[in-house]
Amino acid sequence: MVSKTYYFALNLNYDECMAYYEGHYTQVQVLSDCGKTIRFDASKLRPFVSTLGIKGRFRIHLTAEDKFISLEKII
Repeated sequence: MVSKTYYFALNLNYDECMAYYEGHYTQVQVLSDCGKTIRFDASKLRPFVSTLGIKGRFRIHLTAEDKFISLEKII
């Protein structure tokens, strides 16, 4: 299976995270390090929410058709 991997940084404070967590937004849009805009379901961020929000670098894996496979925090 062919997949694509992208890296991006995310820095959301706690209040911003709660808006996603509570479902006020259903999609997240990020800009990868290589300049590609990536949109994915906001629920994928829930495991990464802390009392500070979400801060760090992430790796996202997508299919060749840009469908979500996985998201992981790397730093």
